[in-house]
Amino acid sequence: MGRRWDAEVRRSREEPNAFARDLFDGLPARYDVLEELLSFGQNRRWRRAMVDAVAEGRPRSVLDVATGTGGVALMLAGRTDADVTGVDLTEQMLRRGQSRVAAAGERRVRFAVARAEQLPFPDATFDALTFTYLLRYVADPAAVLRELARVVRPGGAVASLEFAVPAPPVWLPAWRLYTRVVLPGAGYVTGGREWAHVGRFLGPSIEEHYRRYPVERHIAMWHEAGFDDVRTRAMSLGGGLVMRGRRTSG
Repeated sequence: MGRRWDAEVRRSREEPNAFARDLFDGLPARYDVLEELLSFGQNRRWRRAMVDAVAEGRPRSVLDVATGTGGVALMLAGRTDADVTGVDLTEQMLRRGQSRVAAAGERRVRFAVARAEQLPFPDATFDALTFTYLLRYVADPAAVLRELARVVRPGGAVASLEFAVPAPPVWLPAWRLYTRVVLPGAGYVTGGREWAHVGRFLGPSIEEHYRRYPVERHIAMWHEAGFDDVRTRAMSLGGGLVMRGRRTSG
C-alpha cells in the first residue's frame, strides 16, 4: 500500500494536470460534501476568510482559479458586486457549477475551462483573484503564481486557500490519524471507491507538498511573482492555510 501511494504522489508531481482530472472527474455531483469531509467540516469557514480578504477592496471583477463546482465563485458574487469568472481544468466540475449558478439565479458568474499555467486572459484583466487547493496540482507553483499575477491589475487583492499540516507534537498525530484512517473510511461510506481514493491520497499529498514547499517558501514565491503585503493565516489548528497579498503597483 505504501509503494502504491508513493507512486500516486509521484504521479501527481510529474503529471499534475492529468492527475487532477483523473482524481476529480467522477466526483462533481457530491463534491461539496466531499470538501467538507476533507476539510474536517471547516471548508465554508476557510472559504469565507479567503473571500473576505478580496471583498474588502470592493472589486468590480474577480477571477476564481480552480473553481471546481463554483462554491467560491458563488460566495464572491454574494459578498461583492463584482462580475466573477471561474476557471477549472475539469469540464464535469464546471457543468455542476453552472447548474448551481442557474439554481441560485446568479447572473454575474461565468465559467471557462482553463489551466492555471496558461490563463486565456490579457494582462491586468481582473481587480482581484482567488485560488483554492491549486498548488499541489501544478508542476511549478512559482511559475503558476507568476501567471496569476499577470492577469491582476496593479494593487489588486489576491487570496488563496490550501490544506496545510498542523504542527507537532499534539495536532500532527491527530491529523495523520484523521487523514490516514478516518478520511478513507468516511469517503468510502459516503461516496464509494472514488471518494475513498481521494481520502487516502490527501494526507500523503499534503505532507509531500510542504516538504518541498514549506510555508516560508510559499511566501517567498508570492513575493517573487509580484505580490507584496503577503500575509498568512493558519486556520483550524493548522489544517488550513489562507494567504493574501496585493499585486505590486508600478
